[in-house]
Amino acid sequence: MNQRTRIKICGLTREPDLDAAIEAGADAVGFVCYAKSPRYIAIERVAELAKRLPPFVTPVGLFVNAPPSDIQAAINAIPQLVIQFHGDESAPDCDAVARPYMRAARMAAGFDLIDFVNQYPNAQAILLDAHVEGYGGGGKVFDWSLIPRNVPRPVVLSGGLHAGNVIEGILRVRPWAVDVSSGVEAAKGIKDAAAIRRFCKAVQEADARIAIEANT
Repeated sequence: MNQRTRIKICGLTREPDLDAAIEAGADAVGFVCYAKSPRYIAIERVAELAKRLPPFVTPVGLFVNAPPSDIQAAINAIPQLVIQFHGDESAPDCDAVARPYMRAARMAAGFDLIDFVNQYPNAQAILLDAHVEGYGGGGKVFDWSLIPRNVPRPVVLSGGLHAGNVIEGILRVRPWAVDVSSGVEAAKGIKDAAAIRRFCKAVQEADARIAIEANT
């Protein structure tokens, strides 16, 4: 059976950008609940935006070393929220929220991804991002050859993706999903609807190529 690559558009802050992501076919939309990020959005605004989501489009809240009370407040405001841990959270920290979650891994030479994944047995997926100073990928592509084969968890490929390189990323990595933020922006936190459409179409093209390859 051919697998469709899921799409997450992250760093949304405005209604028009959210609507553009939905119309382009995004499966998930991400909100950065980390005050030091230029894409930061308060929980109250996340709740307002999440009300615009149709069924089967998942809201994801990105947190970095947040107090449990902040995460619980977000869950209370957006009951369908999936949590993305993007800091130094341990497995007990992540499990304590008792919610579906993704764990971000900061990819760099010498990083043992398999060991990292095994430390988070309850993570629904592992998001692979570039290792940079501070937190987040900074719009940087990491060396995809660092990803071992047979990662024992669904992989979300992130880090510097855009319409021009996501096809190659999907063909090489075969991730469960891809995550984009800066690659579809006009400015930090301001998305470009045309870039979102191009990105989603590129993902669909990659899936079509994989389907052809599988059937030949």
